[in-house]
This record gives sequence, C-alpha cells and structure tokens, in this order.
Amino acid sequence: MFEQFDLVVVGGGPGGYVAAIRGAQLGLKTALVEKEHLGGICLNWGCIPTKALLRSAEVLRNIKNAKSYGLSVGPAEADLGAIVKRSRRISNRLSKGIAYLLKNNEIKLFDGVGKIVKPGLLSVANGAEQVEIAARHIVLATGARPLQLKGLEADGELVWTYKEAMTPEEVPGKLMIVGAGAIGLEFASFYNELGSQVTVVEGLSRVLPTGDEETSLMLGKELKRSGIEIRTGTFLKGIARQGEGVNIALECQGEVETMNVDRVLLAMGVVGNVENLGLEKTAVQVEKGVIKVDQWLQTDEPGIYAIGDVTGPPCLAHKASHEGVICVEKIAGIEHVKPLQRDAIPYCTYTHPQVANVGLTEVEARDRGHNIRVGKFPFRANGKAIAIGETDGLVKTIIDADTGELLGAHMLGSEVTEMIQGYGIALNQHANEDDLRHTVFAHPTLSEMMHEAVLDASDMALHL
Repeated sequence: MFEQFDLVVVGGGPGGYVAAIRGAQLGLKTALVEKEHLGGICLNWGCIPTKALLRSAEVLRNIKNAKSYGLSVGPAEADLGAIVKRSRRISNRLSKGIAYLLKNNEIKLFDGVGKIVKPGLLSVANGAEQVEIAARHIVLATGARPLQLKGLEADGELVWTYKEAMTPEEVPGKLMIVGAGAIGLEFASFYNELGSQVTVVEGLSRVLPTGDEETSLMLGKELKRSGIEIRTGTFLKGIARQGEGVNIALECQGEVETMNVDRVLLAMGVVGNVENLGLEKTAVQVEKGVIKVDQWLQTDEPGIYAIGDVTGPPCLAHKASHEGVICVEKIAGIEHVKPLQRDAIPYCTYTHPQVANVGLTEVEARDRGHNIRVGKFPFRANGKAIAIGETDGLVKTIIDADTGELLGAHMLGSEVTEMIQGYGIALNQHANEDDLRHTVFAHPTLSEMMHEAVLDASDMALHL
C-alpha cells in the first residue's frame, strides 16, 4: 500500500513550503518533497543571501562616507571571507526555521527527487532508495535555474552563475556581468563597493529594461556615477577562457570588440525546471519551457497544479508564495478565493539606490487605453531624505485621469523597497487619488513622498 496524502507539494522553495503549510492549516494531510535545500533558491542562493551581502556593502559604503555625517573613523576594509560566511549563516538559520515550521504543522518531509508515476502517484528517489506516495492533489513547485546559452555556458570557476557569485574566494579585479536585470545589477552594486572594476552588458537599450523607463534611466546614471560601466545595446558573442582570465567578444551596432576580464557573471534570466517530472505521463502542457496553468494554478491534468517560477514570469518569491496560497485554498474549497492580481505584484531591485515598481508603467497604461496623469516628487525635496543624506531619487505615480484610480507607482531611492507595499495595498483595493490624498502620512518619513507624488498628479504637491 502507498502512503496516502491529500496534498503533496514537489519543491520546498518559497512557493512550495508556503503551499504545504497552508494546506496543513486547512486540515489537509500534507507532504513536501525537496531534493536539496528547504527554502529553495530564494532562501539559499537568491533573495536572502544576496541581501546579506548587499547589507555588508552598504555598511562599508556608510563607513567610507562617515565624514559627511560628522564622524571620524579609520580606514574600512572588507573581509570577504567573513562577509560570505555571514551570508551563508543567515541562509542556514532560515532553512532550519522552515524545517521547524514543517514539523510544527505536521507536514511529512520526503528528501529526494519527486517524479510523477501517473496522476495521483509520485515516486521519490534519494540515491538508491525510492518510495512511492499517493496524493489526491499534487502541486509542482520546482522553480527555475539560470539560463545557459549554447557556447556561453558557465563553468563555475571563471564564468559564474549567481551561485558562484555569492561564494567567491576573492574579489575579482575586473568583473563582467551579462544582463542588467535585478540579479545582474545587485551583484554589480555589491562587487563595485568591494573594489571590482565592474562592467554590465545589456542587449536592450537600458538597465531594468522591462520596468518604468524614467526610473531605470535614472538608475543607470546613478550606477555609472558610482563607477560601474554600463554598456547597453551590446551583446555577448563569445567567451574564451584563457589562463586565469576570460576573453570576451562583444558586439555593439555591428562592431565586435574583445575584452579581458577576471570573471564573468551570467545573469541573463532563468528557465523553469520542467524536465524529469514525469509530465509526459499526464495531460500537463508545457509551453516555451513553462507549465501552462489557469488562474487557479490548475494544469490540464485534473489533480495536478503548478506554482512559482516553473509557471513562468514574473519569477519572484512573493508571487510564488501567493500562488501557493491561492492554489491550496481553492483545492480546500475555501470560499471567496481571489485569483492573483498580476498588476499588483511589486518588483524590487536592491541596488544603490534601490528601485521598486508596482502596477502599470506610463507606456502600459496608455497602451491599455487609459488617459493618465503622472505625479512626481523628488527625494531632494523631502526632509527625512535630506536628514539621512539620501537625496537622490524619485517617487512617481500613474493616475487614471477619468476615474482617479491609481494605476501604478515607480520609485527610485533609499528604502523604496520597504515603501512600495503602501502602493501595493492601494492597487489591491483599487484605491483612487482621493483615498490617498486623505491618508495621513507620518512626518518626518520618506513615505511622505508617496503622498506628495499623488498630490502632484493634480498639481497639488505642497512641497515643490
């Protein structure tokens, strides 16, 4: 007899373990299958450890700038080994915390690789050992891995993925980063602060090319000002490993040039882990490398669901977690479950300065037929920003001119990744500018700029 469960989740990342916990809370007999690390890429090799590294870089930057705050300190030096060790310690602590949560919620953990034998039946292989478990509902949360292009693959030594970039043995003198999305730019900020000569290559016309144009162009200027070389409209054409370095061939406007660097970091995106899941034995459809699902995360095979990065972009931990909750609540028959409101998903980039976006950009709003008004408020006009010495930045709102509804918000500057959730709540509630105008924002705070940016959309800003 197979051990029988109501719900089995394959993959213990931020989508999978959250789905399992919510299932257990709702009274479903639940199991989780994880082949390597609880917490998945996000907790172990992504969101959390990179923020630990960036925090170390931020402290180093503040020490270097101490004189501007009236402080006198000795020369600051980065201990790379200690920085990496701190980052790994934080990840390990949180992974153990997830193990505790699973145990506390009476979720059975299977260590190994899960594969569908047939709908309703899974095999879990751990080395030579293999068990089979049955489930009325199977949720696939297998995540994604770095995109590798033929002939341009990472080798883990001279050519890195994000995993090697988080555990370096030394700071490279010259670092080439291919891809100007969030991952590439965050590592650019980190290594630049530690003393690397960083060059970022991006095939499109600007950094963060899928976000708000104005704030991404501002970020590009700020990164250049900090010493990072940004080369847009430039494509990686070849990698030749030579001794302890790498020769790079780049193409820009039809012209090819070569460069020699110490390390290359490939940050060109991710691809879903859809292989070796046994999907060929089901009606599950895979399109362009991702599993096809409906608004409730149901695949074309009854009883099989998919959440997170394996279902395609945006590849964000908080999107995966929310999908896990929606999926399991729908399975459990909870009334009034709402499908994911994709336009209300926040995007955060932890560079210096930070970038945060939620909702529609100006271009997207106009493309959808909205008549819009745009409000803007600069950091340099905010008292708190001046007091803490962070005056580079902008808060921007997109308002529907006919209805007054907030359509989107885009922010660049200190701590905007913490502030963006205010606009996220407003979007989720379909708030309009009157709702936000009549909200009292505490003073002195950076968040006051969120109020002013709404007011500015109607030429009512008080401090401009």
